[in-house]
Amino acid sequence: MAIVGAVVLLVALVALGGYFLYQSLPDGEGVSVNASEAAAESVDPADMGVLHIRVVGESSDVFVRVPGGDVLLDQELAQGSSVTYPDNDEGLEVTIGDPTAVEVHVNGAPRDVSDRAPGHTFTLKP
Repeated sequence: MAIVGAVVLLVALVALGGYFLYQSLPDGEGVSVNASEAAAESVDPADMGVLHIRVVGESSDVFVRVPGGDVLLDQELAQGSSVTYPDNDEGLEVTIGDPTAVEVHVNGAPRDVSDRAPGHTFTLKP
């Protein structure tokens, strides 16, 4: 009887392991995590401009505009997507819908926003 219980437990554990493995696989809509990490490492900080945002999570809304002026970006970006803005004379206002899902670089240096609340806003001065 104990052997039957052990076999049932083993089958249940294998089934759960397979289920969670399946759930962790990319769904084909985004770039795999490993490919995204490789892409991030290949971006030269000199090529990041004044602002570089890359989505490492599932997705995030990103809003970028010139203070008091033109909207440059207002859309949801999917995993693996990135945007870069070169230097400008007017500065930028930035709102990140899901700060835990993005990596932000300002003037080539990383800025950790992962601990900020959803809808985090910051301004880059010229």
